[in-house]
Amino acid sequence: MLSSKNSLKVLRKTNALLEGHFILSSGLHTAKYIQCAKLLSFPNTAKNICISLSKKIKKKFAKIDIILAPAVGGIVIGYEIGRLLNIETIFAERVKGKFTLRRGFNIKKNSNVLILEDVITTGGSSLECSKLIKKLHGKILGFACLIDRSSKKTLKIKGSKIISQIKINVPTYRKKNLPKSLKEIPVSSPGSRYL
Repeated sequence: MLSSKNSLKVLRKTNALLEGHFILSSGLHTAKYIQCAKLLSFPNTAKNICISLSKKIKKKFAKIDIILAPAVGGIVIGYEIGRLLNIETIFAERVKGKFTLRRGFNIKKNSNVLILEDVITTGGSSLECSKLIKKLHGKILGFACLIDRSSKKTLKIKGSKIISQIKINVPTYRKKNLPKSLKEIPVSSPGSRYL
């Protein structure tokens, strides 16, 4: 498996690790942003990270019936991990602000579902997908992502271990508690939640 250190080198090589002042999909502010789309735009470079994550997922979960990825960020990584594990992979997309299944996607009753994202900070999108799975009477196996940047303080997913390729501890801040160094940098919102 690929080490975290070597995985971070790949992020830097593909310019997927950005520095500045960013607002995350969760509304939190940070000085570092991981743009997985940049990493995944180089399939041959991202390949080893995806293979490594797929091995971790296979080791942890014995029987996955379906992978559910939240759109937009989870679609490509969901596809690639599904391909590597030979598991059906679907995605949820927002309709009027709520995740739903479209395009003929379905989760059969009692299916074992893995929720897979590109980056987890608070787990908000994963929790929304959890509600969708429960509504369709599926079973949530757990959560996986390329990058886990959550902390005990920010994570909304309780009692579940997140399987990730890279665990990064980058401070996040609420708007009212921004450090002076961030206040002085123009802010950008590179996430996809509100597209």
